[in-house]
Amino acid sequence: MEIEGKVKVIGETKTFGNNGFRKRELVVTTDEQYPQHILIEFVQDKCDLLNGYAVGQDVKVSINLRGREWTNPQGEVKYFNAIQGWRIENVTQAQPEGMPPVPPMEAFEPADNINDEDHDDLPF
Repeated sequence: MEIEGKVKVIGETKTFGNNGFRKRELVVTTDEQYPQHILIEFVQDKCDLLNGYAVGQDVKVSINLRGREWTNPQGEVKYFNAIQGWRIENVTQAQPEGMPPVPPMEAFEPADNINDEDHDDLPF
């Protein structure tokens, strides 16, 4: 599965336990009518995939859904879900089809040859 959106948060890599388990969190905000802030975990060697990214970038993240079962000391069974990222890539905003690219503002120069005495037939 994939999630596309804008990077909102890139967390620091955290290490847990004696065996050095590493985890890094990324929050991506989707671009839809009701934007969602999706927390995605990158673990172990995948933590380093986030090094070249910054807040505000548009990205596409390949994910897996993970679930696990846990029994607490009172014997109650609980279930937890996680979204794990395994690939991330930069997405450039494409122009809508059929639309020419907009020139930069510097390409537009103010008109300096306007003559107020010229007659035009515009009704406004």
